[in-house]
Amino acid sequence: MAHFILGRKGRMAQVFTDDGRCLPVTILEAGPCTVTQVKTVENDGYCAVQLAYEPVREKVLTKPERGHFKKAGVAASRFLRESRLDGSAGLALGAEVKCTVFEKGQFVDVAGMIKGRGTTGVMKRHGFKGRPATHGHMCQRRPGSIGMHSEPARVFRGKKMAGQYGATRQTMQNLEVLGVDAERNLIFVKGAVPGHVGGLVMIRSAKKKPAVAGKKG
Repeated sequence: MAHFILGRKGRMAQVFTDDGRCLPVTILEAGPCTVTQVKTVENDGYCAVQLAYEPVREKVLTKPERGHFKKAGVAASRFLRESRLDGSAGLALGAEVKCTVFEKGQFVDVAGMIKGRGTTGVMKRHGFKGRPATHGHMCQRRPGSIGMHSEPARVFRGKKMAGQYGATRQTMQNLEVLGVDAERNLIFVKGAVPGHVGGLVMIRSAKKKPAVAGKKG
């Protein structure tokens, strides 16, 4: 059954396996979260669960937000996020969701906002190789020609150029859960997670089946 939870990204660390391998892990502070709304096909046209995370004073919320929490009968929280699930996953209004919904060996998808880097050039934004840096070349970091001549006399949509880079939502799929610490509300996942330390992340059961090593497709 699919589950999801909200949390914050922590630091990275290392875990050594029994056979001596060193694995990079990201520590995620996950939950506890509170169910503020359960959507059904009969009432809303689809199944979804809405979670609230990180208690906050009511004065920092808008009036509609305070009314929403009051209707659900739960304490005010800083973040509200919704995820579609197959059914309500056995969750009722006001129920508490903890990191124990995931277990070691399970695969999850982690979504977060990647770091914003402002306006950048094509080498940093798209990984361009760059132009020659010797023999009198003075345009090492420029993209080069971007258009055509008289036909079609325009720049095609989607051309890789300089511009705003980062500050977008990104999802890392099929990250293996290497451990769960229920006492400290921590989840240890293998690999990197998008965003900065302390940034909000959404942890969800993996949607795609993990690829098996040695097999294609």
